[in-house]
Amino acid sequence: MSQPSPGPQQIPVVVLAGFLGSGKTTLLNHLLHRSGGTRIGAIVNDFGAIEIDAMAVAGALGDSTVSLGNGCLCCAVDASELDVYLERLARPDTGIDVIVIEASGLAEPQELVRMLLASEHPGIVYGGLVEVVDAAEFDGTRAKHPEIDRHLGLADLVVVNKLDRAADGERVLGLVRDLAARAAVVPATYGRIDPEFLFDCRPGEERIGQLSFDDLHEHTGDGAEDHHGHLHTAYDSLSFVSDAPLDPRRLMAFLDSRPEGLYRIKGYVDFGPHDAANRYTVHAVGPFLRFYPEPWAGAGTRLTQLVLIGSGIDASALGKELEGCKSDAPHTVDEHGMWGVLRYVRDPDPEGSPEEGAFEEA
Repeated sequence: MSQPSPGPQQIPVVVLAGFLGSGKTTLLNHLLHRSGGTRIGAIVNDFGAIEIDAMAVAGALGDSTVSLGNGCLCCAVDASELDVYLERLARPDTGIDVIVIEASGLAEPQELVRMLLASEHPGIVYGGLVEVVDAAEFDGTRAKHPEIDRHLGLADLVVVNKLDRAADGERVLGLVRDLAARAAVVPATYGRIDPEFLFDCRPGEERIGQLSFDDLHEHTGDGAEDHHGHLHTAYDSLSFVSDAPLDPRRLMAFLDSRPEGLYRIKGYVDFGPHDAANRYTVHAVGPFLRFYPEPWAGAGTRLTQLVLIGSGIDASALGKELEGCKSDAPHTVDEHGMWGVLRYVRDPDPEGSPEEGAFEEA
């Protein structure tokens, strides 16, 4: 991606986009841990009332995070409102070198780029569009959402993630290169890319010319009709919070029987006395499921917090099923109860901690 040409006082703003579960938050967390002396600010846009992705990022960023939940940024604000959020991060006293907007998995990247190009904030400059692709789910995603091809055509950098899970990664890489002919295409696992791809690489020609206002408005109309074609109009989300521990057997029965339209699950689970020392980050994309145990922080309230995203789902029925996963006897332990969960706890990654890449969504 390009550094700003007008001068060092302008902070590049990079849009990080990609479909549900592609690995945006994992990539962002990787950048935060491997950025060297570069200070990164983030605007994290969750699709759901509980801002799970923002929680995952905030631990590394502290006050350098702006969190926007329960909707898509591309529809929730206009360019002037986005400037208000950017102002919080672009003040000179923050010392921030680059701002990353992590879009929700259902956002329209061209809308976010359009807003940045229309920004009147003198302290920022558009820094490029990064599109993250889930190599293992790419064929299915394109079949359901052919507009993904258009998103790739807009990108400056495409990260083909989860190649370790793809049966034919080289074919997917080749296909993505064809679809994103004007972008750099980088293979990755666990979102690990060199931060210099985002912060230091200077393109051979002015990239904004690729994304003129005519290009950005080509697929949009005026007024309320603008968002009817967006991915998020076909998706619903359910937010679930419980201060009572969940029973691991019941939760696994729920996860094993989840409907096809329930594409994405993310959040944290309290299994109470079954593992009093740890909370469990849960990450599901399509049929893929992983749990990541991590120690509870401090002596605060222990909650289960989950966000479910899907198409054609019965959110009310799913909520009732999750209510039924609460433990009837929260102070007793079934010694074999956690076996189903532990089957989906991956071995520690030798190149990084599970916490660093806990989410493979955004």
